[in-house]
Amino acid sequence: MTAAPGPYVLGVDSGGSGLRLALGSMDARHPARTAVCEEPVRTGPGGIDAGHLLEQLLPAARRLLDQEGPGAAVAATAIGAAGMATLGDRLRAELPGALAEALGVRRLALAADAVTAYAGALGQRPGAVVAGGTGMIALGTDLTAWRRADGWGHLLGDSGGGAWIGRAGLDAAMRAHDGRRGGSPALLARAEAAFGPATGLPGELYPRTDRPALLASFAPEVAACASDDEVAAGILREAAAHIAEAAAAVCPRTPDLRSGEFEVALTGGLFRLGEHLLGPLRGELAQQVPQARVVPAAGDPLHGALEIARALAGTGLRLPPHPALLFVPGVT
Repeated sequence: MTAAPGPYVLGVDSGGSGLRLALGSMDARHPARTAVCEEPVRTGPGGIDAGHLLEQLLPAARRLLDQEGPGAAVAATAIGAAGMATLGDRLRAELPGALAEALGVRRLALAADAVTAYAGALGQRPGAVVAGGTGMIALGTDLTAWRRADGWGHLLGDSGGGAWIGRAGLDAAMRAHDGRRGGSPALLARAEAAFGPATGLPGELYPRTDRPALLASFAPEVAACASDDEVAAGILREAAAHIAEAAAAVCPRTPDLRSGEFEVALTGGLFRLGEHLLGPLRGELAQQVPQARVVPAAGDPLHGALEIARALAGTGLRLPPHPALLFVPGVT
């Protein structure tokens, strides 16, 4: 890869699978250099561990800058992190000063991963984005304020997400095991193939600290059964209704005046489950938010972090600042 023309911007995506970095130029057409730190950033009683994030981010960022040649510097940085909205107090307190001292960064945005997912999917246009994986969250904006729906975790919400679908599938499996209504022998067979005898499933599931991920691992099995099993198909139809409800809750209240509509993008691994989810979801969106136009996501959260950094370094950030969702030091 040849060196990109400066100035450079740094995008960071911190999630359950580790830390990803991208160093790019102001010209989005030029390929960005990327790095991956596979250890997830720790979270403790004080929230996301700022020191642990910096221990990984700074060496990786310096290696990317060294590849660009002498004098390469970062004009702006955007960091998106899972849990930023509720667990990001230490990041907001410590990162601005630390990054200014270590990398000379003067323009910085700290964002919830849902915001970087939004920016990756739609850029700085008004609309709504549903980010679905193990969990599920919807985020929308008219560029004056943010609206959020769900994303409350597998015990309080994330309705329609991977863990929700997996749990519903395992519930149907256990119902079949007991001979109760609503059971699915097909899902019972798949559950026992994946986890062993049904009677051992509580002992397998309840002690785990990664219960949402374990539940979500069964969602593809539900999708695989949906062609021939009405219970599995019904679970996906119900998931689609929940996802559309969340999208409807966050969509801008008035559509774009020029087109009479606004965009809704779907992003995340949940939507790779296939047509048995996507077909009902398109129908639910058409019914619940008829003024929405469903569009493919342009990029992922790391791409979104780069887009936010470019906006900070260039013509300005149009996405609305928010003390928890999109924190820009010095901007209220």
